[in-house]
Amino acid sequence: MHADEHVIDPALVRRLLRAQYPRWADLPITPLASGGTVNAVYRLGDDLTVRLPLTAGGAGDVAKEHRVLTALPQLPVPVPAVVAIGEPAEGYPWPWAVHRWLDGEPALEGRAAPARELAKFVLALRARSADGPPAYRGKPLAPVDRATRRAIDQLSRTDEPFDADAALAVWTEALEAPQWTGPPCWVHSDLMPSNLLLRDGRLTGVLDWATAGVGDPACDLIPAWNLLTAATRQVFRDAVGADEATWTRGRGWALAMAVIQLPYYRHTNPVISANARYVLGQLSCRPVPRSATAPRASSGRARNKNP
Repeated sequence: MHADEHVIDPALVRRLLRAQYPRWADLPITPLASGGTVNAVYRLGDDLTVRLPLTAGGAGDVAKEHRVLTALPQLPVPVPAVVAIGEPAEGYPWPWAVHRWLDGEPALEGRAAPARELAKFVLALRARSADGPPAYRGKPLAPVDRATRRAIDQLSRTDEPFDADAALAVWTEALEAPQWTGPPCWVHSDLMPSNLLLRDGRLTGVLDWATAGVGDPACDLIPAWNLLTAATRQVFRDAVGADEATWTRGRGWALAMAVIQLPYYRHTNPVISANARYVLGQLSCRPVPRSATAPRASSGRARNKNP
Protein backbone atom coordinates (compact mmCIF):
# COMPACT_ATOMS: atom_id res chain seq x y z
CA MET A 1 0.00 0.00 0.00
CA HIS A 2 2.83 2.40 0.83
CA ALA A 3 6.13 2.89 -0.93
CA ASP A 4 8.01 2.92 2.38
CA GLU A 5 6.46 -0.16 4.02
CA HIS A 6 8.74 -2.41 6.06
CA VAL A 7 8.70 -6.09 5.12
CA ILE A 8 6.91 -7.97 7.93
CA ASP A 9 6.21 -11.69 8.07
CA PRO A 10 5.56 -14.40 10.69
CA ALA A 11 9.27 -15.25 10.84
CA LEU A 12 10.08 -11.68 11.93
CA VAL A 13 7.30 -11.77 14.54
CA ARG A 14 8.69 -15.07 15.86
CA ARG A 15 12.21 -13.65 16.14
CA LEU A 16 10.99 -10.55 17.97
CA LEU A 17 9.01 -12.64 20.43
CA ARG A 18 11.82 -15.09 21.01
CA ALA A 19 14.24 -12.28 21.80
CA GLN A 20 11.94 -10.13 23.96
CA TYR A 21 8.97 -12.22 25.14
CA PRO A 22 10.10 -15.86 25.03
CA ARG A 23 7.04 -17.03 27.01
CA TRP A 24 4.98 -16.42 23.85
CA ALA A 25 7.57 -17.40 21.26
CA ASP A 26 6.20 -20.89 20.62
CA LEU A 27 2.53 -19.90 20.29
CA PRO A 28 0.91 -20.16 16.84
CA ILE A 29 1.29 -16.98 14.77
CA THR A 30 -1.48 -16.37 12.24
CA PRO A 31 -1.52 -13.39 9.84
CA LEU A 32 -4.85 -11.56 9.87
CA ALA A 33 -6.23 -10.38 6.54
CA SER A 34 -6.80 -6.75 7.33
CA GLY A 35 -8.11 -3.62 5.66
CA GLY A 36 -5.95 -1.53 7.96
CA THR A 37 -3.33 0.78 6.56
CA VAL A 38 -1.04 1.47 9.51
CA ASN A 39 -0.25 -1.91 11.13
CA ALA A 40 0.39 -5.50 10.19
CA VAL A 41 -1.61 -7.64 12.64
CA TYR A 42 -1.01 -11.25 13.68
CA ARG A 43 -3.02 -13.43 16.01
CA LEU A 44 -0.80 -14.94 18.68
CA GLY A 45 -2.20 -18.13 20.15
CA ASP A 46 -5.84 -17.84 21.19
CA ASP A 47 -5.72 -14.77 23.39
CA LEU A 48 -3.33 -12.20 21.92
CA THR A 49 -2.54 -10.13 18.82
CA VAL A 50 0.75 -8.62 17.69
CA ARG A 51 0.59 -5.25 15.95
CA LEU A 52 3.59 -3.89 14.04
CA PRO A 53 3.60 -0.49 12.30
CA LEU A 54 4.11 -0.76 8.55
CA THR A 55 5.83 2.62 8.17
CA ALA A 56 7.68 5.19 10.24
CA GLY A 57 4.56 7.35 10.24
CA GLY A 58 2.72 4.82 12.41
CA ALA A 59 5.54 4.15 14.84
CA GLY A 60 4.55 6.89 17.30
CA ASP A 61 1.04 5.48 17.53
CA VAL A 62 2.22 2.54 19.64
CA ALA A 63 3.03 4.70 22.66
CA LYS A 64 0.01 6.98 22.13
CA GLU A 65 -2.45 4.10 21.98
CA HIS A 66 -0.91 2.60 25.11
CA ARG A 67 -1.36 5.89 26.99
CA VAL A 68 -4.94 6.31 25.81
CA LEU A 69 -6.02 2.75 26.63
CA THR A 70 -4.35 2.91 30.02
CA ALA A 71 -6.03 6.21 30.90
CA LEU A 72 -9.56 5.38 29.73
CA PRO A 73 -12.02 4.38 32.44
CA GLN A 74 -14.33 1.45 31.87
CA LEU A 75 -16.60 1.79 28.84
CA PRO A 76 -19.81 -0.11 28.01
CA VAL A 77 -18.00 -1.99 25.21
CA PRO A 78 -14.70 -3.90 25.58
CA VAL A 79 -11.55 -2.27 24.21
CA PRO A 80 -8.14 -3.88 23.66
CA ALA A 81 -5.78 -4.24 26.59
CA VAL A 82 -2.10 -3.61 25.86
CA VAL A 83 -0.17 -6.43 27.53
CA ALA A 84 3.33 -5.69 26.21
CA ILE A 85 5.34 -3.17 24.21
CA GLY A 86 8.22 -4.45 22.09
CA GLU A 87 11.42 -2.66 21.18
CA PRO A 88 13.05 -2.28 17.75
CA ALA A 89 15.17 -5.35 17.01
CA GLU A 90 15.91 -8.09 14.47
CA GLY A 91 16.09 -5.53 11.70
CA TYR A 92 12.66 -4.12 12.55
CA PRO A 93 13.13 -0.38 13.30
CA TRP A 94 10.09 0.64 15.41
CA PRO A 95 8.21 -0.18 18.61
CA TRP A 96 5.44 -2.77 18.37
CA ALA A 97 2.70 -4.01 20.69
CA VAL A 98 0.95 -7.11 21.97
CA HIS A 99 -2.78 -6.71 22.68
CA ARG A 100 -5.38 -8.91 24.28
CA TRP A 101 -7.62 -10.60 21.69
CA LEU A 102 -11.25 -9.47 21.47
CA ASP A 103 -13.87 -11.84 20.08
CA GLY A 104 -16.15 -10.72 17.29
CA GLU A 105 -16.32 -10.11 13.56
CA PRO A 106 -15.68 -6.68 12.02
CA ALA A 107 -18.83 -4.85 11.00
CA LEU A 108 -19.73 -4.62 7.32
CA GLU A 109 -21.05 -1.46 5.74
CA GLY A 110 -24.65 -1.67 4.70
CA ARG A 111 -25.39 -4.72 6.85
CA ALA A 112 -27.39 -4.86 10.06
CA ALA A 113 -25.60 -2.86 12.77
CA PRO A 114 -26.65 -1.91 16.31
CA ALA A 115 -27.24 1.82 15.79
CA ARG A 116 -28.53 2.48 19.31
CA GLU A 117 -25.73 0.49 20.92
CA LEU A 118 -23.16 2.38 18.87
CA ALA A 119 -24.74 5.67 19.94
CA LYS A 120 -24.58 4.53 23.57
CA PHE A 121 -20.87 3.86 23.20
CA VAL A 122 -20.24 7.26 21.56
CA LEU A 123 -22.12 9.05 24.35
CA ALA A 124 -20.33 7.08 27.08
CA LEU A 125 -16.95 7.99 25.65
CA ARG A 126 -18.00 11.60 25.21
CA ALA A 127 -19.02 11.78 28.87
CA ARG A 128 -15.52 10.99 30.15
CA SER A 129 -13.29 13.70 31.57
CA ALA A 130 -12.00 15.92 28.77
CA ASP A 131 -8.39 15.67 29.96
CA GLY A 132 -6.60 13.97 27.07
CA PRO A 133 -4.51 14.46 23.91
CA PRO A 134 -5.97 16.13 20.83
CA ALA A 135 -7.96 13.65 18.76
CA TYR A 136 -6.76 12.91 15.23
CA ARG A 137 -10.00 14.23 13.69
CA GLY A 138 -11.15 16.36 16.61
CA LYS A 139 -10.21 19.61 14.91
CA PRO A 140 -12.25 21.84 12.56
CA LEU A 141 -12.59 20.80 8.94
CA ALA A 142 -10.81 23.82 7.48
CA PRO A 143 -7.26 22.39 7.81
CA VAL A 144 -8.19 19.49 5.52
CA ASP A 145 -9.99 21.67 2.94
CA ARG A 146 -7.11 21.75 0.47
CA ALA A 147 -6.49 17.99 0.67
CA THR A 148 -10.20 17.26 0.27
CA ARG A 149 -10.66 19.49 -2.76
CA ARG A 150 -7.50 18.08 -4.33
CA ALA A 151 -8.79 14.54 -3.77
CA ILE A 152 -12.20 15.40 -5.26
CA ASP A 153 -10.46 16.72 -8.36
CA GLN A 154 -8.18 13.68 -8.52
CA LEU A 155 -11.07 11.27 -8.14
CA SER A 156 -13.05 13.06 -10.86
CA ARG A 157 -10.20 12.28 -13.27
CA THR A 158 -10.38 8.52 -12.71
CA ASP A 159 -12.82 6.01 -14.14
CA GLU A 160 -14.65 5.81 -10.79
CA PRO A 161 -18.38 6.66 -11.06
CA PHE A 162 -18.28 9.89 -9.09
CA ASP A 163 -20.23 13.15 -8.98
CA ALA A 164 -17.67 15.81 -8.11
CA ASP A 165 -20.28 18.60 -8.00
CA ALA A 166 -22.34 16.69 -5.44
CA ALA A 167 -19.22 16.04 -3.36
CA LEU A 168 -18.25 19.72 -3.42
CA ALA A 169 -21.76 20.67 -2.32
CA VAL A 170 -21.59 18.32 0.67
CA TRP A 171 -18.11 19.60 1.54
CA THR A 172 -19.04 23.29 1.24
CA GLU A 173 -22.05 22.81 3.47
CA ALA A 174 -19.88 21.11 6.09
CA LEU A 175 -17.26 23.87 6.00
CA GLU A 176 -19.95 26.51 6.44
CA ALA A 177 -21.65 24.77 9.37
CA PRO A 178 -21.24 26.47 12.77
CA GLN A 179 -18.19 25.24 14.64
CA TRP A 180 -18.28 23.34 17.92
CA THR A 181 -18.37 25.80 20.83
CA GLY A 182 -18.85 23.34 23.66
CA PRO A 183 -16.06 21.83 25.74
CA PRO A 184 -13.76 19.33 24.04
CA CYS A 185 -15.14 15.78 24.21
CA TRP A 186 -13.46 12.40 24.23
CA VAL A 187 -13.81 10.84 20.78
CA HIS A 188 -12.44 7.74 19.08
CA SER A 189 -12.27 9.59 15.71
CA ASP A 190 -11.82 6.49 13.52
CA LEU A 191 -15.02 4.48 13.88
CA MET A 192 -14.56 2.61 10.63
CA PRO A 193 -16.53 -0.65 10.28
CA SER A 194 -13.32 -2.66 10.59
CA ASN A 195 -12.70 -1.14 14.02
CA LEU A 196 -16.12 -2.25 15.31
CA LEU A 197 -16.54 -5.89 16.35
CA LEU A 198 -19.97 -7.54 16.33
CA ARG A 199 -21.33 -10.86 17.51
CA ASP A 200 -24.97 -11.90 17.14
CA GLY A 201 -25.85 -8.33 16.22
CA ARG A 202 -24.27 -6.83 19.36
CA LEU A 203 -21.27 -4.53 19.61
CA THR A 204 -18.55 -6.58 21.31
CA GLY A 205 -15.45 -4.45 20.89
CA VAL A 206 -13.98 -1.20 19.58
CA LEU A 207 -10.45 -1.44 18.21
CA ASP A 208 -7.63 0.92 17.34
CA TRP A 209 -7.33 3.81 19.76
CA ALA A 210 -4.29 5.66 18.42
CA THR A 211 -6.54 8.37 16.95
CA ALA A 212 -8.53 8.91 20.16
CA GLY A 213 -8.45 12.05 22.26
CA VAL A 214 -10.48 15.16 22.85
CA GLY A 215 -12.07 17.52 20.34
CA ASP A 216 -15.20 18.14 18.29
CA PRO A 217 -17.66 15.24 18.73
CA ALA A 218 -18.67 15.45 15.05
CA CYS A 219 -15.95 13.00 13.98
CA ASP A 220 -17.62 10.16 15.89
CA LEU A 221 -20.72 10.54 13.71
CA ILE A 222 -18.84 9.14 10.70
CA PRO A 223 -20.43 5.65 11.11
CA ALA A 224 -23.74 7.18 10.05
CA TRP A 225 -22.38 7.10 6.48
CA ASN A 226 -19.54 4.55 6.48
CA LEU A 227 -21.52 1.78 8.22
CA LEU A 228 -25.24 2.43 8.64
CA THR A 229 -28.04 2.46 6.11
CA ALA A 230 -30.57 5.18 5.42
CA ALA A 231 -33.02 3.30 7.66
CA THR A 232 -30.70 3.10 10.67
CA ARG A 233 -28.92 6.44 10.19
CA GLN A 234 -31.76 8.42 11.73
CA VAL A 235 -31.99 5.95 14.61
CA PHE A 236 -28.30 6.62 15.35
CA ARG A 237 -28.74 10.37 15.06
CA ASP A 238 -31.72 10.45 17.39
CA ALA A 239 -29.98 8.22 19.94
CA VAL A 240 -26.77 10.24 19.92
CA GLY A 241 -28.66 13.56 19.98
CA ALA A 242 -26.72 15.27 17.18
CA ASP A 243 -27.77 18.83 16.36
CA GLU A 244 -27.84 20.01 12.75
CA ALA A 245 -24.42 21.67 12.77
CA THR A 246 -22.63 18.72 14.38
CA TRP A 247 -24.40 16.29 12.02
CA THR A 248 -23.32 18.37 9.01
CA ARG A 249 -19.69 18.49 10.18
CA GLY A 250 -19.76 14.72 10.73
CA ARG A 251 -21.01 14.27 7.17
CA GLY A 252 -18.12 16.42 6.00
CA TRP A 253 -15.61 14.20 7.82
CA ALA A 254 -17.15 11.11 6.22
CA LEU A 255 -16.82 12.69 2.77
CA ALA A 256 -13.24 13.87 3.34
CA MET A 257 -12.13 10.41 4.46
CA ALA A 258 -13.77 8.71 1.47
CA VAL A 259 -12.46 11.00 -1.25
CA ILE A 260 -8.93 11.02 0.16
CA GLN A 261 -8.82 7.26 0.71
CA LEU A 262 -10.32 6.07 -2.57
CA PRO A 263 -7.74 7.47 -5.05
CA TYR A 264 -4.89 6.37 -2.78
CA TYR A 265 -6.09 2.82 -2.02
CA ARG A 266 -8.32 1.91 -4.98
CA HIS A 267 -5.76 -0.53 -6.40
CA THR A 268 -4.08 -1.67 -3.17
CA ASN A 269 -6.70 -2.03 -0.44
CA PRO A 270 -10.10 -3.45 -1.48
CA VAL A 271 -11.58 -3.10 2.02
CA ILE A 272 -10.86 0.62 2.27
CA SER A 273 -11.85 1.20 -1.35
CA ALA A 274 -15.18 -0.59 -0.92
CA ASN A 275 -15.95 1.43 2.18
CA ALA A 276 -15.09 4.71 0.49
CA ARG A 277 -17.40 3.84 -2.40
CA TYR A 278 -20.16 2.99 0.07
CA VAL A 279 -19.77 6.39 1.77
CA LEU A 280 -19.94 8.22 -1.54
CA GLY A 281 -23.06 6.28 -2.42
CA GLN A 282 -24.70 7.18 0.88
CA LEU A 283 -23.83 10.84 0.27
CA SER A 284 -25.25 10.67 -3.29
CA CYS A 285 -21.81 11.35 -4.74
CA ARG A 286 -21.61 8.00 -6.51
CA PRO A 287 -24.45 7.31 -8.93
CA VAL A 288 -24.14 3.53 -9.29
CA PRO A 289 -24.18 0.71 -6.69
CA ARG A 290 -20.81 -0.35 -5.30
CA SER A 291 -19.40 -3.80 -5.92
CA ALA A 292 -19.57 -6.62 -3.39
CA THR A 293 -17.70 -5.95 -0.19
CA ALA A 294 -14.33 -7.68 0.16
CA PRO A 295 -14.08 -10.37 2.88
CA ARG A 296 -12.99 -9.18 6.30
CA ALA A 297 -10.85 -10.77 8.96
CA SER A 298 -11.80 -11.11 12.60
CA SER A 299 -10.18 -9.13 15.41
CA GLY A 300 -7.08 -6.95 15.66
CA ARG A 301 -7.73 -4.57 12.77
CA ALA A 302 -5.28 -1.80 12.05
CA ARG A 303 -6.24 1.82 11.79
CA ASN A 304 -7.65 3.07 8.49
CA LYS A 305 -5.72 6.28 8.54
CA ASN A 306 -5.81 8.77 5.70
CA PRO A 307 -2.52 9.15 3.84
